[in-house]
Amino acid sequence: MNDHQAKRATTLDYFKGLTDKVSDTSPQPAQQIGQRVRTLREKKGLTLGQLSSLTGFDMELLADIEADRIQPQLGTIIKLSRALDSALGRLVSGAGDKPYAVTRRDEQKVVTRSTSQKGGQQVYVYKGLASEVEGRHMEPLIVLLEENPEGELSVHEGEEFIYVLSGEVSLQIAKDHYDLQPGDSVYYQSTTPHLIAAKSGQATILAVIHQG
Repeated sequence: MNDHQAKRATTLDYFKGLTDKVSDTSPQPAQQIGQRVRTLREKKGLTLGQLSSLTGFDMELLADIEADRIQPQLGTIIKLSRALDSALGRLVSGAGDKPYAVTRRDEQKVVTRSTSQKGGQQVYVYKGLASEVEGRHMEPLIVLLEENPEGELSVHEGEEFIYVLSGEVSLQIAKDHYDLQPGDSVYYQSTTPHLIAAKSGQATILAVIHQG
């Protein structure tokens, strides 16, 4: 084994606990996102039609999200949180009540899952790293990526930092395409059309989202 291979093996061993496949027995609070959206909408006295006008989403899509028939992707959640005057983290993983959070490797929990916009294939699984922090403006997540052949670009307010932990990642930023390897990273304004997915099989990234 040469020096480059040894260094790569050490890096992969270090991140192994972060990149292990998410167990099917993990709790699935994705089912709670629809409930949170509905609760916030009703507290604000909004109808589905009014929320549709604020977000640009069809009423049918909103109804499916609230009924947990569709698990929305992160860009959709961000637009909903802005329309509902709610922090992103409150919809993704609930409101925290502490000034800080220390998350041990074995304490990471699945906070949400997302399907493709057509509602069929699961393409993202999110593990929260700071769900307990109150009033947070950033949302750090470990994200398990699947292939996303539908190729839907996302545009929303905010900023994102991505660091590849394992696997090979396919990234599209506007008209530019990149293949990212473990150790590669990218930072972009989320108003730039973007799409990130596993190039083949699965990949795992660290994502830090600032809602803006």
